Amino acid sequence: MRVLVSPDCFTGTLTSVEAATAIRDGWLKEHPQDEVVIAPLSDGGPGFVGGLHAVLGGELITAIVTGPLGEKTPAQFLFRGNEAWIESAQACGLHLVAADKRDPRITSTYGVGELIAHAIDKGAKTITVGLGGSGTNDAGAGMLAALGATADGELAAGGAKLKSLSKVDLSAALEKISDIELIAASDVDNPLLGLRGATAVFGPQKGADDFAVMELEGALENFAALCGRRSDGKDPAVALGAGAAGGLGYGLLLLGGTRVAGIETVLEIVKLDDEINKADLVITGEGCLDDQSLHGKVIAGVASHAAALGKPCVALAGEVRLGKRECATAGIDSAYSMSEFAGRERSMAKPAEVLSEVSARMSQTWGRR
Repeated sequence: MRVLVSPDCFTGTLTSVEAATAIRDGWLKEHPQDEVVIAPLSDGGPGFVGGLHAVLGGELITAIVTGPLGEKTPAQFLFRGNEAWIESAQACGLHLVAADKRDPRITSTYGVGELIAHAIDKGAKTITVGLGGSGTNDAGAGMLAALGATADGELAAGGAKLKSLSKVDLSAALEKISDIELIAASDVDNPLLGLRGATAVFGPQKGADDFAVMELEGALENFAALCGRRSDGKDPAVALGAGAAGGLGYGLLLLGGTRVAGIETVLEIVKLDDEINKADLVITGEGCLDDQSLHGKVIAGVASHAAALGKPCVALAGEVRLGKRECATAGIDSAYSMSEFAGRERSMAKPAEVLSEVSARMSQTWGRR
């Protein structure tokens, strides 16, 4: 039997590579004769670079960049041929900010701009930036500053500082990327501003209280007004995905970048349909299987492709919050919960061990004897 294992990361516990390995090991414990192929995935958030490297190969390059609170932090990007893939969360991720210091008014995407600059210096002509998992809400202003943008105030000191600006000059940043194809890979289609915007929807997840949300919304409104439209007349603030990663999507679009759906881009790059066609069973997974999973996430992408190709798909998750009917509609034939199997405390303390055990148990139903 040939089994394809293509999970997302299990946020806060396992990378997509670690999750895929645990699932594979659990299956092989019960069915050592089977062929289990792993293809770890990401929708653009954490695990984006690692998952692509596991499938594509290429060179992983480490750079020391500026983290969300100004500290230096190592971050990797993938380089192959004249293409580079960047995982923005490695430079501005929420996981880089201690829980008691989370305040998206003061965090910056400056390190993402540094990564883009490193990729350009390496010779990249096409740069794809995976968006998701950020601890920032600065509309990409820090990233723009790292690429040469200037203002009459601070661009790289967090979103709240954008309120005091009255002038922004993007010319140096635009020159820096003038011959670069810039792509923003995002799993969300939110605009920059408004009730569905970056601040209102994602700000509270990053530590913003009601006052901070109002403050940041006003600051981003001011910044977008100063930056205006692109040279082609388009307003990036209202574009799909502009609100991704605290508005980092907006900053990339402002530079002339294009937005693509993160998971569909990854599935195309790794040619997952070819692997699904060769498999008898597809296994996917993530930390929490809920309504959000059905909108642009890895599980939804893998399950829909498996269903289209007539292959059964099973999902493993830390928690399962969807019913059988919702799962079936998404192309998921069965879902297994780590928390139900081993309890939340043990699942969080020993996630790889528990995930492997759940995989082994699941294989008793889905494997061939």
